[in-house]
Amino acid sequence: MIAFLTSFVFIVLAEMGDKTQLLAMAFATKYSAHKVLIAVFIATLLNHALAVAVGRFLATIIPMNVISLIAALSFIFFGLWTLRGDRLGDTGKRESRFGPVITVGIAFFLAEMGDKTQLATISLAIEYNNVLGVLAGTTLGMVVADGVGIIVGIVMRRHIPEKLIKWISAGIFILFGISGVYRILFVK
Repeated sequence: MIAFLTSFVFIVLAEMGDKTQLLAMAFATKYSAHKVLIAVFIATLLNHALAVAVGRFLATIIPMNVISLIAALSFIFFGLWTLRGDRLGDTGKRESRFGPVITVGIAFFLAEMGDKTQLATISLAIEYNNVLGVLAGTTLGMVVADGVGIIVGIVMRRHIPEKLIKWISAGIFILFGISGVYRILFVK
């Protein structure tokens, strides 16, 4: 249960202001929200299943203290990345012949490749020996965060200070990272 809850919270925080959340917002202005969420769910499930598999593989070939230190440092990196923010490039104004779910799903899957939430999923899979808990937590976290993004994009975009959300998210990541580094290096 810890792997699920931690994965859920970290991914929700990492996704706030992320380019894939911006992509979901942009697609929600073009397609119905439920079709965008279905596509986000499918793309995230596939993408994060790949990330969990990579994380578990790395855990079998690298010593755990090294992996734990790398994972802790990666959370500091994710916090700094959150502060930097992402920019959304071309959201695709052209019409697709594949329909909204496939169009959004493919775009979302590709945008998530190498993204901080995918890298966080790899780190979480390394940290926790619970493949299903991490996969379920990260997938649900993405759907919730992107659902919030869609609502923000459609209904309340002008009323929620994006900078505040970024600073809080970044601060939590950095604190967890520093705590992890301290625990690994100084607490035996």
